Amino acid sequence: MDPFGDDTPVYVISVAAQLSGLHPQTLRTYDRLGLVSPGRTQGRGRRYSMRDIVMLREIQRLSQDEGINLSGIKHILELQRENARLNDELQRAREAVRDLANELESTRAVAARLAQQRRHGESGDAPGGDLVPIRATSVVVWHERGREQ
Repeated sequence: MDPFGDDTPVYVISVAAQLSGLHPQTLRTYDRLGLVSPGRTQGRGRRYSMRDIVMLREIQRLSQDEGINLSGIKHILELQRENARLNDELQRAREAVRDLANELESTRAVAARLAQQRRHGESGDAPGGDLVPIRATSVVVWHERGREQ
Protein backbone atom coordinates (compact mmCIF):
# COMPACT_ATOMS: atom_id res chain seq x y z
CA MET A 1 0.00 0.00 0.00
CA ASP A 2 1.29 3.44 -0.93
CA PRO A 3 1.94 5.48 2.25
CA PHE A 4 1.50 8.66 0.20
CA GLY A 5 -2.01 8.23 -1.19
CA ASP A 6 -4.31 10.86 -2.63
CA ASP A 7 -5.24 12.19 0.82
CA THR A 8 -1.73 12.49 2.25
CA PRO A 9 -0.88 16.18 2.73
CA VAL A 10 2.69 16.48 1.41
CA TYR A 11 2.84 19.52 -0.89
CA VAL A 12 3.83 22.94 0.47
CA ILE A 13 1.77 25.86 -0.79
CA SER A 14 4.28 26.90 -3.49
CA VAL A 15 4.31 23.40 -5.01
CA ALA A 16 0.52 23.06 -4.72
CA ALA A 17 0.12 26.44 -6.43
CA GLN A 18 2.39 25.35 -9.25
CA LEU A 19 0.64 21.99 -9.66
CA SER A 20 -2.80 23.59 -9.66
CA GLY A 21 -1.85 26.53 -11.87
CA LEU A 22 -2.95 29.05 -9.25
CA HIS A 23 -1.18 31.76 -7.26
CA PRO A 24 -0.32 30.89 -3.63
CA GLN A 25 -2.47 33.81 -2.45
CA THR A 26 -5.43 32.26 -4.27
CA LEU A 27 -4.85 29.02 -2.36
CA ARG A 28 -4.83 30.97 0.91
CA THR A 29 -8.10 32.67 -0.07
CA TYR A 30 -9.71 29.35 -0.97
CA ASP A 31 -8.59 27.96 2.41
CA ARG A 32 -9.97 31.00 4.25
CA LEU A 33 -13.31 30.62 2.42
CA GLY A 34 -13.45 26.89 3.21
CA LEU A 35 -13.31 25.76 -0.43
CA VAL A 36 -10.20 23.63 0.19
CA SER A 37 -8.91 22.76 3.64
CA PRO A 38 -5.31 21.61 3.45
CA GLY A 39 -3.58 19.75 6.24
CA ARG A 40 -1.43 21.72 8.67
CA THR A 41 2.02 21.16 10.09
CA GLN A 42 2.74 21.77 13.77
CA GLY A 43 3.96 25.21 12.77
CA ARG A 44 0.57 25.81 11.05
CA GLY A 45 2.04 25.65 7.53
CA ARG A 46 -0.33 24.39 4.87
CA ARG A 47 0.25 20.98 3.30
CA TYR A 48 -1.82 19.99 0.28
CA SER A 49 -2.70 16.48 -0.85
CA MET A 50 -3.16 15.37 -4.46
CA ARG A 51 -6.91 15.33 -3.77
CA ASP A 52 -6.67 18.99 -2.68
CA ILE A 53 -4.83 19.85 -5.90
CA VAL A 54 -7.49 18.12 -8.01
CA MET A 55 -10.11 20.09 -6.06
CA LEU A 56 -8.22 23.35 -6.70
CA ARG A 57 -8.21 22.60 -10.42
CA GLU A 58 -11.96 21.89 -10.32
CA ILE A 59 -12.61 25.17 -8.47
CA GLN A 60 -10.58 27.00 -11.10
CA ARG A 61 -12.50 25.26 -13.89
CA LEU A 62 -15.88 26.11 -12.37
CA SER A 63 -14.81 29.70 -11.87
CA GLN A 64 -13.08 30.34 -15.20
CA ASP A 65 -14.85 28.03 -17.65
CA GLU A 66 -18.34 27.97 -16.12
CA GLY A 67 -18.40 31.52 -14.73
CA ILE A 68 -19.55 30.43 -11.26
CA ASN A 69 -18.66 32.74 -8.38
CA LEU A 70 -16.87 31.43 -5.28
CA SER A 71 -20.06 31.38 -3.20
CA GLY A 72 -21.73 29.23 -5.83
CA ILE A 73 -18.69 26.96 -6.02
CA LYS A 74 -18.73 26.53 -2.25
CA HIS A 75 -22.39 25.55 -2.43
CA ILE A 76 -21.69 23.08 -5.26
CA LEU A 77 -18.85 21.48 -3.27
CA GLU A 78 -21.05 21.20 -0.17
CA LEU A 79 -23.78 19.52 -2.23
CA GLN A 80 -21.24 17.12 -3.73
CA ARG A 81 -19.99 16.19 -0.24
CA GLU A 82 -23.56 15.71 0.99
CA ASN A 83 -24.34 13.60 -2.07
CA ALA A 84 -21.30 11.40 -1.41
CA ARG A 85 -22.32 11.03 2.26
CA LEU A 86 -25.86 10.08 1.28
CA ASN A 87 -24.58 7.58 -1.29
CA ASP A 88 -22.46 5.96 1.42
CA GLU A 89 -25.48 5.85 3.73
CA LEU A 90 -27.61 4.36 0.94
CA GLN A 91 -24.98 1.68 0.32
CA ARG A 92 -24.97 0.76 4.03
CA ALA A 93 -28.79 0.64 4.02
CA ARG A 94 -28.79 -1.62 0.96
CA GLU A 95 -26.31 -3.94 2.66
CA ALA A 96 -28.49 -4.01 5.78
CA VAL A 97 -31.58 -4.82 3.71
CA ARG A 98 -29.67 -7.59 1.91
CA ASP A 99 -28.52 -9.02 5.27
CA LEU A 100 -32.06 -8.86 6.66
CA ALA A 101 -33.45 -10.51 3.53
CA ASN A 102 -30.92 -13.34 3.94
CA GLU A 103 -31.86 -13.66 7.61
CA LEU A 104 -35.55 -13.75 6.68
CA GLU A 105 -34.92 -16.41 4.05
CA SER A 106 -33.04 -18.50 6.60
CA THR A 107 -35.79 -18.03 9.17
CA ARG A 108 -38.45 -19.07 6.66
CA ALA A 109 -36.47 -22.19 5.79
CA VAL A 110 -36.25 -23.15 9.46
CA ALA A 111 -39.96 -22.44 9.94
CA ALA A 112 -40.82 -24.58 6.91
CA ARG A 113 -38.66 -27.44 8.26
CA LEU A 114 -40.33 -27.14 11.68
CA ALA A 115 -43.80 -27.19 10.09
CA GLN A 116 -42.83 -30.27 8.07
CA GLN A 117 -41.58 -32.05 11.21
CA ARG A 118 -44.78 -31.22 13.08
CA ARG A 119 -46.90 -32.51 10.22
CA HIS A 120 -45.02 -35.80 10.36
CA GLY A 121 -45.20 -36.02 14.16
CA GLU A 122 -41.50 -35.33 14.69
CA SER A 123 -40.22 -33.04 17.40
CA GLY A 124 -37.43 -30.64 16.68
CA ASP A 125 -36.92 -30.27 20.42
CA ALA A 126 -36.05 -33.93 20.90
CA PRO A 127 -32.41 -34.95 21.21
CA GLY A 128 -30.94 -35.35 17.77
CA GLY A 129 -33.45 -32.90 16.22
CA ASP A 130 -31.90 -31.25 13.21
CA LEU A 131 -33.33 -27.75 13.52
CA VAL A 132 -30.77 -24.96 13.40
CA PRO A 133 -31.25 -22.36 16.12
CA ILE A 134 -32.23 -18.91 14.91
CA ARG A 135 -30.02 -16.16 16.20
CA ALA A 136 -31.66 -13.03 17.52
CA THR A 137 -31.50 -10.05 15.20
CA SER A 138 -32.33 -6.47 16.04
CA VAL A 139 -32.94 -3.62 13.64
CA VAL A 140 -32.07 -0.14 14.82
CA VAL A 141 -33.01 2.92 12.77
CA TRP A 142 -30.83 5.93 13.50
CA HIS A 143 -31.92 9.50 12.82
CA GLU A 144 -29.46 12.37 13.08
CA ARG A 145 -30.67 15.08 15.46
CA GLY A 146 -31.82 18.30 13.92
CA ARG A 147 -32.45 16.84 10.48
CA GLU A 148 -35.89 16.57 8.94
CA GLN A 149 -37.04 13.12 7.95
